[in-house]
Amino acid sequence: MSLESLIILLPLFGGYLVPVKSRRLLARIDWVLSGIVYLILALMGLSLAQVDNLASELGTIGVLLATLIVLTLGLNLAALPLVDRRWPLALDLGESRQPLGKLVMESLKLALVVAAGVVLGLVVTLPHSLIEQTANGALMVLLALIGIQLRGSNLGLRSILLNPRGLAIAALVALTSLVAGALTALIHDLPLLHGVILASGFGWYSLSGILITDGLGPVLGSVAFLADLSRELIAIVLIPALMRVSPAGAIGYGGATAMDFTLPVLQQTGGPKVVPVAIVSGFLLSLATPILIPFLLSLA
Repeated sequence: MSLESLIILLPLFGGYLVPVKSRRLLARIDWVLSGIVYLILALMGLSLAQVDNLASELGTIGVLLATLIVLTLGLNLAALPLVDRRWPLALDLGESRQPLGKLVMESLKLALVVAAGVVLGLVVTLPHSLIEQTANGALMVLLALIGIQLRGSNLGLRSILLNPRGLAIAALVALTSLVAGALTALIHDLPLLHGVILASGFGWYSLSGILITDGLGPVLGSVAFLADLSRELIAIVLIPALMRVSPAGAIGYGGATAMDFTLPVLQQTGGPKVVPVAIVSGFLLSLATPILIPFLLSLA
């Protein structure tokens, strides 16, 4: 494991060692987390505004983003039905009562925060070192609070290892996503490792965006952020239909968000049996991201 991975994991595991059982305090932590995510995304926008010839780079971002999204969606959904065949899951299929439009708007707000950061960065010039240091500090606090949340979820190692569906879904999502990233790099003549790094967020946009911006620059960092945010948006829209065709596909495509943001939709469309599978899959992908991205960046 690289030094960068250890630095990222220290606050995560440090937070995990803090037992918090108070629902009120956990709710406060969730509120603070939302604020930190908005801060990090705004800082990403400020960093992107400092790119030379930004207007011309937007075309590059759009093309890379479209390729990565299409390949990831296609490969994820092609592989995940294998889990349904091996471990079929009898579900209580119902109609989602969650207002999908509201969830989509919540995700779009995140993209608007980045756009606002870009606009501010074009008006006010801030030292790049200040933006980077602030973003790194916010990221450490974010990871510590996420560690506390993970501890509060009462998800033990035993429950993870005894859930083969969740393990298999996480493994297939990770493998096919990395293949999609590699294919994206080959199609657009990027270094192969850069493409794999772009696909290593698995839906954790606030982490992948800032780490890749720091390691590979704001253009590729923006591609990673938007690809992971798009994963969340597309999952919200597709889950009700996918649940009837491939429960594993509905759970897996959301990636790391299966244990938090997309979990209510999964529960309401698939019933209570979906919840432990989704939490295990999302937990494992969330844990893989802060290990994989710094490790791959150290090789790039």
